[in-house]
Amino acid sequence: MRQWVCVCVSVCVCVCVRNKKAPPLASLTLIQKLMSVSKNKSIASWVVRKRLEMIILFCCFMCFIFDHFLIRLHCLIWCHKVDPGLNYTLCDILFLLFLINFYCFCRFALTVMVFVNYGGGGYWFFQHAPWNGLTVADLVMPWFVFIIGTSVVLGFRSLQRKGVGRVQLLRKLTWRTLVLLLLGFCFLNYSPRDGPLSWSWLRVPGVLQRLGFTYFVLSLIPVQDVILYWPEWLFIILLETVWLCITFLMPVPDCPTGYLGAGGIGDEGLYPNCTGGAAGYIDRLMFGDNMYRYPTCREMYQTTQPFDPEGVLGTINSIVMGFMGMQAGKILIFFKGENFRILCRFLVWAVILGISAAILSKCTRDGGFIPVNKNLWSLSYVTCMGCFSFLLLGAMYFVIDIKGWWSGQPFIYPGMNSIFVYVGHSLLGFYFPFSWEMRFQESHWEFLFQGLWGTSLWVLVAYQLYRKKFFLKI
Repeated sequence: MRQWVCVCVSVCVCVCVRNKKAPPLASLTLIQKLMSVSKNKSIASWVVRKRLEMIILFCCFMCFIFDHFLIRLHCLIWCHKVDPGLNYTLCDILFLLFLINFYCFCRFALTVMVFVNYGGGGYWFFQHAPWNGLTVADLVMPWFVFIIGTSVVLGFRSLQRKGVGRVQLLRKLTWRTLVLLLLGFCFLNYSPRDGPLSWSWLRVPGVLQRLGFTYFVLSLIPVQDVILYWPEWLFIILLETVWLCITFLMPVPDCPTGYLGAGGIGDEGLYPNCTGGAAGYIDRLMFGDNMYRYPTCREMYQTTQPFDPEGVLGTINSIVMGFMGMQAGKILIFFKGENFRILCRFLVWAVILGISAAILSKCTRDGGFIPVNKNLWSLSYVTCMGCFSFLLLGAMYFVIDIKGWWSGQPFIYPGMNSIFVYVGHSLLGFYFPFSWEMRFQESHWEFLFQGLWGTSLWVLVAYQLYRKKFFLKI
């Protein structure tokens, strides 16, 4: 609980400082005295506020990271509780340690996603990029897809060891896929304030729909040895070839072939109705108005066409992203217990994917062969996110599994009820006590407080569910 106490203290400091009626703090008074030499006191006050906001972010981050240092002991105790009579080998213990690392990766991504969906404190880097480019908010979704690929390898290998047949596996993954599709279609597109469900505004594509379909396709790829893995690689290469051909060769009415722009007033207003090029055209043909109506490019580029970032064409590269996660899972299985070799392979994958992203984008936002674009899930975006995913997973593997510096708290609790937290915050996230109407919109402090408050409440809810041994699974 001490990390949450530190967070609350940090937030209270921000509230007291920014509220003019609150009593001045000694530290703030000292800072103001030191800055009183400035002729423009408003500038000095602005600098103080910005520094305090950054201190709050830094304090929250440090409180989360440096929490526990006894992960190996906890893992051994957990093994003993599960089966006291079983003799665990060193490789089994190391594999269990990896599972903690793996789940921490997933739960960290979930917590960041909740914070981003609450506005990320109003900071631009916690908002999605308008079109080309990359922000922190654009990292979360690919992390989930990457972890889906890793979980498919680990989960199916475990089920195969238990003797579960192929028909039963197919039935299980089909059920999970249908549940995810229905949850995304019926719940995440709907809020009680929207009134009765109506087909006129219902969105067909969505986040859970894409995750469910990606999970289904990846689950059909058999788990083979690295040497016997070439048929799966051939399948992925064919998928990527299909994406490239459709994106750059498919003719789109009144649009240049291979157009990847945002349309609207972009490109000097030459192609106002070409938002997303072939990807947007296919989605509009298939779904009509039943897709996302407020794309991130709408405000900046003044676009009029709907565009869905979870559209059909981008799902191809979502499968490719999940396939990279499968590579991580295979590395961890086939080199179990060999920490140095695992980290080396993670690093090699990160370097290869990073170089590929740099070549495709030419290390620029708009001037590359294929710009980094989350809306389109472009090839450069997928390779860039694959690079970051391998680096983050490798860093967590080193910190948690090898060094034992951190046990993953408090991120472990939301991940144990990830579906509950995700659907719950999507349905209730804009209602009190999770959020409220902003009164101080001229600065970041209330946005930041609300984002941290809403995220903390959902972590607390997940912790209480964990204590009650309630886990919502599909």
